[in-house]
Amino acid sequence: MSPTDAVYLTNWFPTPTFVQARAGYSNYSTGLPAQVESLMPYAGGSTYKLFAASGTAFYDCTAGGAVGAAVVTGLTTARFQSINMANVGVNYLLCVNGVDKLQGYTGSAWYKDGDGTHDITVANTATCGNICLFKNRVWLTSNIDLTAYYLATNAIAGAASTFPLQGVFKQGGVLVSAATWTIDAGYGADDNLVFVTSKGEIAVYSGTDPTTVSTFGLIGVWQFGAPVGNRCLQKYGGDLLYISQDGLTPLSQLLQSDRLNPRVSLTNKIQYAVSNAVTSYGSNFGWDVTYYAKNNMLVMNVPISPGLQQQYVMNTITQAWCNFTGWNANCFMIWKDQLYFGGNTVVCLAWNTTADNGSNISCDAKQAFSYAGTPGQVKRFTMMRPYIVTNGGTPGLQAAINTDFDDSNPYLTASLSPTPATGGTWGSMLWGTGTWGTTQQVQKVWQGCVGEGYSVAPRLKAVVNGLTVQWMATDIVYEQGSIL
Repeated sequence: MSPTDAVYLTNWFPTPTFVQARAGYSNYSTGLPAQVESLMPYAGGSTYKLFAASGTAFYDCTAGGAVGAAVVTGLTTARFQSINMANVGVNYLLCVNGVDKLQGYTGSAWYKDGDGTHDITVANTATCGNICLFKNRVWLTSNIDLTAYYLATNAIAGAASTFPLQGVFKQGGVLVSAATWTIDAGYGADDNLVFVTSKGEIAVYSGTDPTTVSTFGLIGVWQFGAPVGNRCLQKYGGDLLYISQDGLTPLSQLLQSDRLNPRVSLTNKIQYAVSNAVTSYGSNFGWDVTYYAKNNMLVMNVPISPGLQQQYVMNTITQAWCNFTGWNANCFMIWKDQLYFGGNTVVCLAWNTTADNGSNISCDAKQAFSYAGTPGQVKRFTMMRPYIVTNGGTPGLQAAINTDFDDSNPYLTASLSPTPATGGTWGSMLWGTGTWGTTQQVQKVWQGCVGEGYSVAPRLKAVVNGLTVQWMATDIVYEQGSIL
């Protein structure tokens, strides 16, 4: 491996200049009845709302704190897909789950398809598992066959038109997802419509009016690994990211290269971990990918079991990956430029504090093995010194090593205790009585380490609560032996 790589980074986030202990989360909305499996943001002019699907109901989580009574009840499942759509004078939030009739929000009230005012005919929205907006039209995909439906321009109800895809996809299956993909094919940037089936076939359409063959047509059909979950497509700039058995791949590269070329996958460096996760947990609910632009992060959720999840997280500047644990999230969502996730009876605001709802954050890292310039000589390693920058507190730290590609646990201390940073918070303390916070401090303390071998991998464990921690560099002391 490259010396700038790591075997793993658990709860350490790589930036272009250092590695930092990940930030934590706090409970934003509480009192929900079950696992929060969908978060649905509404944006209408200056009105912003956040709704959560939990159990068999929707709850308004806009204000945070303890939620009130459910705003929608009688649902079968909380696993929804949603879009925002602006109509003449009204902004709508439209939600489907493939079991219940389409649920809509007008900015002031919820309604259901079939209420006599917002009826959708031809398409049975109770069997539509996904929804997307393409060139001012609402598109719905059936989860029982290969049929898509679309409404009239700027319509949220009325007679749907059928768009059969049975003759397009050769492998059968059902439609899993649909999304808009923006790409420049040589004629300027334009939006295309993408359909994905359960068999991993992808069809791309281009045009404006699906009712006219001359203005709407098929670009091509491709075969790739089967999608993982029905939230397998995520907008990433103008591109689309696709979660499949091949990893996490930008559609712009996937459709223009050989499927067997691993370099097109964003998860190329962690493909073994992703493949194992897909094999073990691919059928579990909760797979999705979220682009958190504010902190240059791409978060791929991996559902191990209900209430136990982890995330593979990529820095979008360097494309370096790490692994988050401790965020037991069923779904992620960006709302008002902040990252939220749905957990067990709670909605959480992520990356906003230095603890996990008050609890410690445990970080572990193992750098790539290095021969220290002399691959043929044995060495005795005796000490190491990590350079740590904090905001005044002291994390619980232990440095250790592995030699010659061993992966056993080298740590000597079972538990570590951090000391949080002290000082008042600007804007909340009284002038003249609050304590000024300390400036950034560089901690460079030698720690003993024991090991003999040809190669070495530094390891660093940190326990963080109430402080920021940045790992800048590491020094290692060793004695060089003879060539054996």
